[in-house]
Amino acid sequence: MVAVKTMVEGGKATTGPPLGPALGPLGLNLGQVVKDINEKTKSFAGMQVPVTVNVIDPATKKYEIIVGVPPTSALLKKEVGIEKGSGNVKEKIAGNATLEQIKNVAKAKKPSLLSYNMKGAVLEVLGTAVSLGITVEGQSPKEIQKKIKNGEIEIGE
Repeated sequence: MVAVKTMVEGGKATTGPPLGPALGPLGLNLGQVVKDINEKTKSFAGMQVPVTVNVIDPATKKYEIIVGVPPTSALLKKEVGIEKGSGNVKEKIAGNATLEQIKNVAKAKKPSLLSYNMKGAVLEVLGTAVSLGITVEGQSPKEIQKKIKNGEIEIGE
């Protein structure tokens, strides 16, 4: 089995690089593969999404497409509605998220995070918010992390 792994913009894969050169020699119908990838990734429009194309049987040209979850930073930026992080988190705030938005990102990323539970997943997403310069309900994400850890804020499962 041959596996081709790449990052594509949600819903906007093309037959050009990186997919075309990697899949072309395998004899697959590139147009159909790209159409299938775009269909599966359209909900991630505007974000880079990890995609793996597994060629199961080169003789019959049977393949499967596995779509990963975009990076936490990309999901956070989309949820908050910003183009990029602040670049200087000590002096500039890139955006403000609600705790509900942080939970939404944590739910989307939970299968690929190291956390065993929702509380841990939320704490991880808050860590990414720190590095992007995103505040949470007007407070530093580090402050929110402290409040979650000491029980002032309940996360639930």
